[in-house]
Amino acid sequence: MDDITLAIVSLAIAVVAFLYSSVGHAGASGYIATMTLAGCAATTIRPTALVLNIVVACITSVQFWRAGHFEWRLFWPFAVLSVPAAFLGGWLDLPAQFFKPLVGAVLLLSAMRLVVRQGDPPHVTPPAIPTAAVVGAGTGLLSGLTGTGGGIFLTPLMLFLGWAPTRAAAATSAVFILVNSIAGLAGYVSSGQPIPSQSWPILAAAITGGAIGSTLGSQRFAIRTISILLALVLVIAGCKLIFG
Repeated sequence: MDDITLAIVSLAIAVVAFLYSSVGHAGASGYIATMTLAGCAATTIRPTALVLNIVVACITSVQFWRAGHFEWRLFWPFAVLSVPAAFLGGWLDLPAQFFKPLVGAVLLLSAMRLVVRQGDPPHVTPPAIPTAAVVGAGTGLLSGLTGTGGGIFLTPLMLFLGWAPTRAAAATSAVFILVNSIAGLAGYVSSGQPIPSQSWPILAAAITGGAIGSTLGSQRFAIRTISILLALVLVIAGCKLIFG
């Protein structure tokens, strides 16, 4: 990216981080959508999204842990196979003809999740360890391949199947995103591919936008309106990737 494009993308990332943080999301799908609409290459999108995920998920994980919503016994069965799977996904060099439709589908799924809001399941029963391990492996692989961290898959699945209440599912997903993003980025770097230098100014923009959004955004804006607007951006970017 040239300097002007980088400045525009950084500003857009800051806005996305602000909006996502105001509705309680980390923003991986929004970052990917923004970079896709800016015409960034897959070699820039995936590692940059993983870097942003690590920082945002770290902040979110600490907040949920301090609030008492994180449960180790619920988290570790999902993580035990997801970390090596995410490393493998990050290490694999997925061709553009496969990367684009896969990420496009993830963005459309993210948009659907923003529009369709779920409450606490009426009855909660944690999954069996083998089931959680298999789910973790699949979502971990997808997280490494796409740079999303896997939370977009895990949270709705946990709520739909009644494995955890909303806050516990969010806390589990936040730490899940953190460990998988670290593993995915490690796999990416170990395959001999560098982290783009443009990631660092974009990271600073995301931190700034997220910090402001987490303190002011939810108090100043209609959450439902923001969700619909974000979903629209994701649909546009997802369709661009799939139909190109």
